[in-house]
Amino acid sequence: MDTIKKLPDAEFEIMKVVWANDPPITTNIIMEQLGKEKEWKAQTVITLLLRLVKRGFVKTEKVGKERSYFPIITKEDYLKFESSDFIKKFHENSFANLVTTLYNDKKIKDSDLDELLKWIMEKRD
Repeated sequence: MDTIKKLPDAEFEIMKVVWANDPPITTNIIMEQLGKEKEWKAQTVITLLLRLVKRGFVKTEKVGKERSYFPIITKEDYLKFESSDFIKKFHENSFANLVTTLYNDKKIKDSDLDELLKWIMEKRD
């Protein structure tokens, strides 16, 4: 897979379950953890998993009668991609613009800024 592409919400929900479990993961495990909550049928989960295989997010192996799935893209890599894309798309590739927007909309508190400043100072050392 050359580049990571944005996942639709339903596929991202599947990936969150895949990432939260030790590989391999099966359709049954996903159904137990997500299917009932989302009221998805097994075929829906299977279809979403097949899309994730095609997109290069998971690989699959058949073990007996059941398929097992293994993550290829890590949660960290995907979140890094999403965050970078979001900042580029909505904040002119400026972290300062993002923080300003959050602060002006009261979504970020002064204590959050203090914590961020402390983190920045630690990274500079």
